[in-house]
Amino acid sequence: MGKRSGTSKFPVARIKKIMQSNEEVGKVAQATPVLISKALELFMAELIDATVKEAKAKGAKRVAPHHLKRAVHKSETLDFCKAIVGELDEGLEEDKAKDEGAARGGKRRKVATAAADA
Repeated sequence: MGKRSGTSKFPVARIKKIMQSNEEVGKVAQATPVLISKALELFMAELIDATVKEAKAKGAKRVAPHHLKRAVHKSETLDFCKAIVGELDEGLEEDKAKDEGAARGGKRRKVATAAADA
């Protein structure tokens, strides 16, 4: 991750627009969206790093939603995201099975179906 001085990875103008769309928010100081953008950048970096670490620990070649869920549940700093990742149950069993097969050195095979042949 390269350093870029004075620029943000998240659009400051859009953050300000979102903030001002809330009726409870009055005037927004010029520095506020910049600080929120940087905080969002740091949060996303932490979340991604924890997720990748979890995927590597499981021997996965790809990062999957259940890695994100496990990373959030293992981290005290990401604890506030548990309610959000609790909704990631759909399709997790299939992803877990793929990870476990990859960790054991198993290969996935393509299965031709009658519908695919038609």
